Amino acid sequence: MGLQALAAHLPSQCAVCHAWPAQRVCEACATRFAQPRTRCTTCALPLPAGVPRCGACLRQPPALDTCVAAVDYGYPWAGILAEFKFRGDPGWAGTLATLLRSTPWAEPVLEAAQLVLPIPLSRQRLRERGFNQALLLAQHLAPRKTDATLLLRLHDTDAQSRLPRAQRLRNLRGAFALEPLRAARVQGQRIVLVDDVMTTGATLQAAALTLREAGAAQVAALVVARTEPPA
Repeated sequence: MGLQALAAHLPSQCAVCHAWPAQRVCEACATRFAQPRTRCTTCALPLPAGVPRCGACLRQPPALDTCVAAVDYGYPWAGILAEFKFRGDPGWAGTLATLLRSTPWAEPVLEAAQLVLPIPLSRQRLRERGFNQALLLAQHLAPRKTDATLLLRLHDTDAQSRLPRAQRLRNLRGAFALEPLRAARVQGQRIVLVDDVMTTGATLQAAALTLREAGAAQVAALVVARTEPPA
């Protein structure tokens, strides 16, 4: 048993309420802070009950057929994702993947998928971080369907979290490609993209367009957290 697998079976302290012994997020806190919400089916923004799609997606349908988010990007998940992503704690991958898999509609999306592709990092970002958080999530969600080398990141982009969606899309033009010798593998396939946080959706949109242009039949996305637009 690997170190990460062993750690997953050891008692821990809940990162939210500090209960001991517990999982990294205890069941009570997961229930309290991960309540299912009605979301746009193609961009995962919160919507009123009974409304399936937001106005923006109706006006300009995205390249994604479906997008599922587990939680809003807020307390306590923003801090947990920062520990996972920026403070070098890959042990969060199993907990966050379980959270995502238990989200309504996530399991059917994974079951229908023929390929699961993590959003890749640039070489520079991968060297800085030491691991790709999206790949760890994908491997926990669907290890047999995950392909870590088919979708490529051709170049890095500046930090985009504060940029509007249109600027992010411009920055991401040409950022993704498929491994040339295996690009035909996506033709006619049902594909799921996996990432940790969805902000404007520009990154997932750019990756989905790359897959669409290569002949993918369906492209869905699973993300742990979805940010809300500024008030």
